[in-house]
Amino acid sequence: MARRSDHNREELYALAIGAARQIVESDGIKALTARNVADVIGYSPGTLYNLFDNLDDLIVHLNGSTLDDLFDKVSALEQSGDPESDCKALLGSYLDYLNDHPGLWYALFDYAIPTTMTVPSWYVRKIERLMEILRVAIAPLYADTQMDETARAASVLWAGLHGITSLSNDGKLQLVSEDDVEDLASFLVTTFIAGIQSRARQ
Repeated sequence: MARRSDHNREELYALAIGAARQIVESDGIKALTARNVADVIGYSPGTLYNLFDNLDDLIVHLNGSTLDDLFDKVSALEQSGDPESDCKALLGSYLDYLNDHPGLWYALFDYAIPTTMTVPSWYVRKIERLMEILRVAIAPLYADTQMDETARAASVLWAGLHGITSLSNDGKLQLVSEDDVEDLASFLVTTFIAGIQSRARQ
């Protein structure tokens, strides 16, 4: 029998996110339904709609927790001040997370928030603090007054790395290269930073 009042709202929220994570990790984002989450936590599906507006809202909150996990992982790295070394260390940590949690990674980056749904400000902040780590890594390549250029470069580098990892995660990387994802991503970091340094010398 479904439980009705065993947990307060905060506890129910944690249970629901944990169940959603479990389902996505084991069976993928397509298996994530309100009924499946409710079955795992032992409550009725209606209880979930007291916590989340709809399934999309639940997925956004799940992805928010994944962003927290990613931030905790990459922010634990101590940056040396050498852009190439630091970017490659961040890349390695990021790829480790992808390999350990492919289902969560897929849900985070392949799920499209509906155009009718406003992206929560807290969600945007979680993304921004991740991007800030990359901006700090490449900041030594720019003058302190070039904040916009630094941010733009971080966005471009991130987009390139994401493209490589997405192709790899979808099993399509071999269509464009015989190199593995680590080698291609590392090469991108090296050439991207070399390009910035070359421009600075001109």
